[in-house]
Parts: sequence; C-alpha cells; structure tokens
Amino acid sequence: VVCGSQEFIDSLRNVNNGAAMLLGPVMDSLRAASVLKNLRTLHIRMKKHSENAKYLAEKFENDGLKVVYPGLKSHAQHDLCKKQMRNGGAVISFEVKGGKDAAWKVIDSTRLLSITANLGDVKSTITHPASTTHGRVAEEERQKAGVTDNLLRVSVGLETIEDIQTDLQR
Repeated sequence: VVCGSQEFIDSLRNVNNGAAMLLGPVMDSLRAASVLKNLRTLHIRMKKHSENAKYLAEKFENDGLKVVYPGLKSHAQHDLCKKQMRNGGAVISFEVKGGKDAAWKVIDSTRLLSITANLGDVKSTITHPASTTHGRVAEEERQKAGVTDNLLRVSVGLETIEDIQTDLQR
C-alpha cells in the first residue's frame, strides 16, 4: 500500500520520473502470478517454519541461552501469541554467551544461513540487530528494547532442522 496525497500517488504512476522503478509499487504480471501461486502453500510453509523455530527456541532455552520467541511459555506475551497465532512464528532471537565478538563469531561461522537483515525467506537467515535494524538507535534505547550486542535474530527457514542447528552450533 502506498499512502499520500493525490499529487504524490499520481507522481508514482508517471514512469518517466523513476519513482515507480525505484519503489516498485506495481508488480509486473509474472511476479503477481508467482505471488498468487505461492500464497496457496503459504500456510503449509509457515507451519514448517514455525515448527523449526520452536524446536530451536526450546533447544537454546534448555541450553541456558536467553531466547525471545512468543511460542515459548517463558515469553511475556505467550498467552497473547496463543490467541492470535496458530504457532509461534518463524523468527527467534537469542543471546549468545559473550559480547559482540561472540555474536559475530557465530554469524561468521555459519555456512548454510544467509547473513542479512531481511526476514521471511524459505532459506534461514541470520542478523545482528544491534548493528543492522537497530544500528542507528542509541545504545541506551537499544538496551531498553533488549537489543544487546550479543543478540542474534534468525528467520528460520525450511531446511532440515538438523542442518540449521548444526550450522548455528558450528
């Protein structure tokens, strides 16, 4: 959805100004058909994403790591999660033991996971929120939000859970 004044919306329709190409507000027909086709199996994929994420979240929590995942009973909003979601979702955050260097050691050691700030792929991705999504947030504010230097975020994909786990433990 693009929101704005009529003048702004009209400017986006003008392909000569480059905004439409830059922002991509309208999908081409092939992409639109692909999205519609893939929506048919989204519920199946999300179930697997969530199963993999919950497995990792429980494993890491049992290993003594601080884990943020709404599918865990320990999460502050677990009851809300149960009301609003079928599963706990595909994204987990966890703190590795050690500081920023330890977090980056985990990231740099992965071979299967993609290193990116992007979430929501069929492939597992990993990111360091303190230097990506929250990189411009003041440290005091990051700490209040729980975004520590040793926090990692993983968007858990559809690979076998053993492969994901092995890559993170590498």
